[in-house]
Amino acid sequence: MDEIVKIISDIKNGNIKPIYFLMGEEPYYIDKLTEYIEDNVLTEDEKGFNQMVLYGRDVTIDDIVSHAKRYPMMADRQVVIVKEAQELVKTIENLEKYADNPQPTTVLVIAYKYKTLDKRKKLIKALEKNGLVFESKKLYENQIASWISRVLKPKEYSIDAKAAAMLVEFLGTDLNRINNELEKLQIILPKGTQITPNHIEENIGFSKDFNVFEFRKAIGDRNQLQAYRIAEHFAQNKKEYPIVVTTGMVFSFFSGLLQYHGLKDKSAGNVAKVLKINPYFVKDYDIALKNYPMKKVSTIVASIREIDLKSKGVGANQLHESDLLKELLVKIFI
Repeated sequence: MDEIVKIISDIKNGNIKPIYFLMGEEPYYIDKLTEYIEDNVLTEDEKGFNQMVLYGRDVTIDDIVSHAKRYPMMADRQVVIVKEAQELVKTIENLEKYADNPQPTTVLVIAYKYKTLDKRKKLIKALEKNGLVFESKKLYENQIASWISRVLKPKEYSIDAKAAAMLVEFLGTDLNRINNELEKLQIILPKGTQITPNHIEENIGFSKDFNVFEFRKAIGDRNQLQAYRIAEHFAQNKKEYPIVVTTGMVFSFFSGLLQYHGLKDKSAGNVAKVLKINPYFVKDYDIALKNYPMKKVSTIVASIREIDLKSKGVGANQLHESDLLKELLVKIFI
């Protein structure tokens, strides 16, 4: 995020590169930088003649270079933006010649999402020498909560730890999806609000009581009554809570617990880092560590694999999801 701030600060101060090659697995920052350049490098009067947006599926590298070599009209520079440039993966190396000698009055933005260039190639060296290469890396699950807090802070919002954990649990590490939901909440809630699990449940639709987050917690606590209640809710709402997702989550939890048992450094920070989990969840693992010895965890992991196969019709005659989830809990709690 610091790199993003620096890039935007440089642009604001007039230190604008002739080429911005934005690449990587996380599209959120690529989109945000592209939008910033699109909105701020030229004035509204200049954009009509001097700003062009192209799409990778519709153009060739020759087309891009041709547009980039044009001179601006009644402006100091022009902006050429190529969105979805990953569609040009087979020919992207052909950009090398232009990157060696870019047009100084053009700002060429290449949004190359979900992929990265081979850093051994001449193209990347030319881009780094004459422009800017930004790699947008995926965040780990344990980094998302702090990212959410940083995104909300300048907008005068904060978020409860459990609410942040719920968003990660239900939306994964897709920053665009998380940001979209946060923006919805900011429309509804006044500035200064701390976002809580109730806000998540009421406005986004995730139940704060019946979800995989609470299911995992009930299992870790050996709270059998609550675990069976949630399992029955899942079985009655299998479109919303498919069993393959539930077993995958439980498998991930016990696999992490197995790894936790083997750690010498069991400090909260190290556990979150090694297991790549939200620090908020470390206390759940602490409790489960006491409730499930390593030998038992190994047995449970094997049982979850068996239930997963049965849920896919292997070695079972289409058992109802309720029965499979109950069988899973029996194997965990015995």
